[in-house]
Amino acid sequence: MAEPSDMASFGENLRRERELRGVELRDIADATKISVRFLQALEQDRVDVLPGGIFPRSFVRQYAKHLGLDPDRMVTEFDHVYGPEPSVPKTAGPPRRRSDARPLLVVAGLLLLAGVGFLAWKTSRPEVRSANAQPSAVVPPPTSFPPDRVYPPPTPTPNAAPSAGEVKGLALTLTATEDCWIGVQTDGAKVIDRILKAGENVTVNAKSEISLSVGNAGGVTYTLNGRPGVILGREGEVRRNIVITRESMASLLQETPPPR
Repeated sequence: MAEPSDMASFGENLRRERELRGVELRDIADATKISVRFLQALEQDRVDVLPGGIFPRSFVRQYAKHLGLDPDRMVTEFDHVYGPEPSVPKTAGPPRRRSDARPLLVVAGLLLLAGVGFLAWKTSRPEVRSANAQPSAVVPPPTSFPPDRVYPPPTPTPNAAPSAGEVKGLALTLTATEDCWIGVQTDGAKVIDRILKAGENVTVNAKSEISLSVGNAGGVTYTLNGRPGVILGREGEVRRNIVITRESMASLLQETPPPR
């Protein structure tokens, strides 16, 4: 997530994260079932427009999840700005009517006398134990746990050695010339979803496929397996799900000039 500016409000930071990803408010409303009016109120710091109780924090959490942000962190920042969720005060019940306690005292005294008499009769009886009664066996607790199962490492199968100059898999290096949001999946697993600062670079590797999305196509350059790539787009242009494989990478590389 982009680091919030010291001067930007909570709502302005939310809007900036959304715009960097090229997401419209209507997209979030359709996915989360939160009205556009409430989403606009969040981005404009109009908390007074939102319903009370748990709803504002629920809206922040769903908004953050849709953008790929940390929902717990965003709720914590919301509480830091607007205060934690107010607790519901307990309402005092109606005052109890004062009743005459004398009948209760009489009943309690009778019960106490009956209890004392029962104890006296119980202690005066001789204890009779059955000759056949046997003490129950006490099962000692286990003193050890079964050892963890250890699996032997798989035996590597010999493969034919690659020919000279052959590069296995895909290696993508991204370099930001301007601040740019990037999202990268390698072989179907998400590995990057963040803002790449100007001058910063990052390298990812995949066996067969890389999927790349950028929020500022003109603010990033790249190389594929060490070779420079073509321009992805204009400044501020959003490109999504650019699929890179061994077969398609040729169309994403700059043409090598013929030797003189």
